[in-house]
Amino acid sequence: MLYRSVTDRCFDAVNILLLLVTAVLMFFPFLYIFSVSFSSMRDFLENEFLLWPKEWVTDAYRYILGNNRFIRSIWVSAVVTVGGTFLNLLFTVTMAYGLSRPFFGQRPLIFMVLFTFLFHAGIIPTYLIVKETGLIDTLWALIIPVLISPWNLIVMRQFFRNIPEELTEAATVDGANPFKIFSSVILPLSKPALATFGLFYAVSHWNSYFTGLLYMNNPSKWPVQVLLRQIVIVNDNTALLEQQGYVQAPPAETIQMAAILLATVPILIIYPFLQKHFAKGVMLGSVKG
Repeated sequence: MLYRSVTDRCFDAVNILLLLVTAVLMFFPFLYIFSVSFSSMRDFLENEFLLWPKEWVTDAYRYILGNNRFIRSIWVSAVVTVGGTFLNLLFTVTMAYGLSRPFFGQRPLIFMVLFTFLFHAGIIPTYLIVKETGLIDTLWALIIPVLISPWNLIVMRQFFRNIPEELTEAATVDGANPFKIFSSVILPLSKPALATFGLFYAVSHWNSYFTGLLYMNNPSKWPVQVLLRQIVIVNDNTALLEQQGYVQAPPAETIQMAAILLATVPILIIYPFLQKHFAKGVMLGSVKG
């Protein structure tokens, strides 16, 4: 057993204490949201601060899940997240792999990627382009303007460059064409990278509200984050006016907390399945020893 000095032990103890405090501080908002969302109207009105429901009720969840507009917004966000992430990975991976191979005109293309990384056109020019291409009030407006992230593209290109050339050369000797090499050799080795950037893209699509607010004039096509913004930040419960069957709606605060929890749960469910690959891909593009 290795000897550890008192200083090392104190350092570890302080680190553990800080991590525990950080974990509690990060978990506390979720506990509060969870408790308020399941609290009855009487408990909510009688207690200014709730950490655990005294009486468990599901009125807020039944109110929200019985609302067609909320269900439709969840569906819009799910379609944009799944379809957008697939297209993001498709275009990012193919372009990054192409830029990782030497060819004539490679430097100007890399310069254009870096230029878009350093300089952005801005909201108004982007909106005018989306409008002139007829994408307003379509789900494509939430996907195409953010189709490729320059940062992800650069890191993915570096990842491909770190793959040993001997693997592709061996596949070429065996008679594999470039597409076969890419699909059978490169992609299987890129699972950590695909999982990492897929998670980044998926979280970005699911949490994005500004593009939906900017490009979606029809409330029936709002993603869930835009509807959530109307309910929580704007405090506009008329966003759920389609609700039927309630003489008196649950308190606005419980509706808000239930909506936040329902909008957060999908990403929390997806993350554990990608954690293994995500842990392997956090050092993408780093120097290999």
